[in-house]
Amino acid sequence: MHVVRVLSPISRRESWTVLGDDGPVAPVERYLAYLTDIERSPNTVKAYAHDLKDWFVFLGRRGLDWRAVHLEDVAEFVSWLRRPPLARNGAVTVLPSVEHHCAESTVNRKLSAVSAFYQHAARSGVDLAELMVTWQPGGRRGTGWKPFLHHITKGGPHARRAIALNAPRNLPRVLTANEVQAILDACGRLRDRFLFALLHETGMRVGEALGLRHEDLAAAEREVVVVPRDNDNGARTKSQRRRSIPVSAELIRLYADYLHTEYGDLDSDYVFVNLWASPHGRPWSYPAVYDLVCRLRRRTGIDFDPHWCRHTAATRMLRDGVPIEVVSKILGHADLTVTSTVYGHLTVEDARRVLEKAGWFTGNEVTL
Repeated sequence: MHVVRVLSPISRRESWTVLGDDGPVAPVERYLAYLTDIERSPNTVKAYAHDLKDWFVFLGRRGLDWRAVHLEDVAEFVSWLRRPPLARNGAVTVLPSVEHHCAESTVNRKLSAVSAFYQHAARSGVDLAELMVTWQPGGRRGTGWKPFLHHITKGGPHARRAIALNAPRNLPRVLTANEVQAILDACGRLRDRFLFALLHETGMRVGEALGLRHEDLAAAEREVVVVPRDNDNGARTKSQRRRSIPVSAELIRLYADYLHTEYGDLDSDYVFVNLWASPHGRPWSYPAVYDLVCRLRRRTGIDFDPHWCRHTAATRMLRDGVPIEVVSKILGHADLTVTSTVYGHLTVEDARRVLEKAGWFTGNEVTL
């Protein structure tokens, strides 16, 4: 089995599917088409496609019907994922010292995909959604996402996955001020410098930046507006909510310099376009940005990813005392819980700075 990209001949919308020996795997195809219809990101659909491909490869090697599996089979799937690919057929013995092929977080993501797939199948009459969930007593569930009509059943039991691995929480990687400066200085063109300056100052996702139109930048108001829309380059905003982000006068000047020096009289609505490569004047694409990232990595020696600029912006805002609800709105998070979970952490240096400001280390009432 393998995952392939598909493009709708009508809407030109990108999606993904899983192909077996006889063509698309029908139940997976139905679910991935459903995700595409409700406008999930192509990257999300692609990730689900790869995760469900692994599940159906596992079922095929065990000779199992996807509609007739048991919880023990799911547990065996977890064990199968942790083995190196060459040892998954059982013919090779894996020593205890061999590292797991899939990390705990990767396994949990694949289990989430399988669980969502079965819950969708249940709505089509396949009575297997309960396979992947268990029920725990009602009560407080935190302030995160709650299902439709939660207020009616909030005192009753609620579902959670029956199988999940304990995964260590990985804190987001942030760039130092020197690293950000090195990346900006390594950009030989104003367009490239403006892109990374924009990502660093606003915390925007790279897809949101690539979808920007000139009308989205208000120079007088010094703000950038992120607008969910279909883009010719496939760029997407993860959130479907329009939001405005305040920016500095320096960033607006950099934008003006870029337009005057490099953009010129080019007739395009898009802010970021091909200027030195073909097709000239077309919106800049994800692959082109990552080609630039590879060049900047070589020039600076910093093995960074564009999304680190988002992490850096969010962490810097919180460390500088910006209220978390403001940071959440700037980032476009649907819930404060997301902002708090991903970015609301303190390093030892952060804790020391706050304690020193509070006078904890000076003027103590107790003599040590």
